[in-house]
Amino acid sequence: RPRSASLRASLTHESPRRSMASSVKLTLPLPALMSAAAASASPAVASPSPAAKGQPMSSPRALSSPLPMRRTSVDDSREFSSECPKTDHSHMKMQAAKARASFKRPRSWVLVFGWTLAMCAGLVNVVSFRAWALYVCNMTGSTTSIGMHFEGYHQRDTEFSTVAYPLMLVGSFLFGAFTCGMLIDKNQVHLGGKSCYGLALVGNSVLLVVAVVLTDESKVATGQQQIVPACFAAIAAGLQNAMCTNHFGAVVRTTHVTGTITDIGSTLGRLAMIFLRKSCRRSRLNVVEVAEVGVDARKLLVLLPMWCSFLVGATLGAYLYTEMGVEALLIPAGFTFTIGAMYTLFRQTLKGFLKDI
Repeated sequence: RPRSASLRASLTHESPRRSMASSVKLTLPLPALMSAAAASASPAVASPSPAAKGQPMSSPRALSSPLPMRRTSVDDSREFSSECPKTDHSHMKMQAAKARASFKRPRSWVLVFGWTLAMCAGLVNVVSFRAWALYVCNMTGSTTSIGMHFEGYHQRDTEFSTVAYPLMLVGSFLFGAFTCGMLIDKNQVHLGGKSCYGLALVGNSVLLVVAVVLTDESKVATGQQQIVPACFAAIAAGLQNAMCTNHFGAVVRTTHVTGTITDIGSTLGRLAMIFLRKSCRRSRLNVVEVAEVGVDARKLLVLLPMWCSFLVGATLGAYLYTEMGVEALLIPAGFTFTIGAMYTLFRQTLKGFLKDI
């Protein structure tokens, strides 16, 4: 009896949670427990509730296991809003740095050298047309002339010389560029190395002098075409044009301006579109657009003076031919010879001097 009394007292003073669990164990039959376990293992299969069967409901805390708390949509949106601006800003900074690295403005002496060569090319092109009735730098026109006169030769309307002359000019220009590729293995200005810039410049000068010597003054007076001196001048033009065709990302041609005008127009169009999207207000530009505008502006500072230099050279060539005749070609020949000789004789000295500029 004392033991039964103590047991009865302990049962009367047990916790409510324990009593609830015991009541659940006592009141819940075995089939209900099996159905609850099956429902928790496979949520997709719906099982009838104990209430539908007329059985007493069990406590959710006793039947279901604790699940990990899922982050609410409010927390997700806060984290997204705090992390995305940082990610986008860093990505835009990377794009801006990539845009700036795509073009590096050449040094001042490189620009002056290229503009002077463009001026010489404009002078040579005008004098060659006035003296030999042929353009030695315009390979687009020569190629067009080949196709146009070939039809006339096939129809027996023109002579073969009308096809052979432009074909010889194209071949001469190509040979000059080929020779430059053998002498200079890089497409960028890299003075002081093993490239034969001095030999290329001196060779350009010698070719122009030979063209002057081979000119027939009697044919000049009658306006007849002279293909032999024109071919020598075309070789000199091809040699000069291939000497420095790429300046740190901006394609530069010194003997013709078709590509230069194309690059100027496309660059101006990009700048106009960027500002039109932002209502012509620079303050509205983002980091990437500011970098692109800076790159395009630096390209224009290379391309616009290049075209102007060619135009100035063509104008000077017209005036000089009126005064000097075909001997006006000796002026660009003297310039290229002087620069080539100085580079050949004082290459190391010039290398240190140009690095300080």
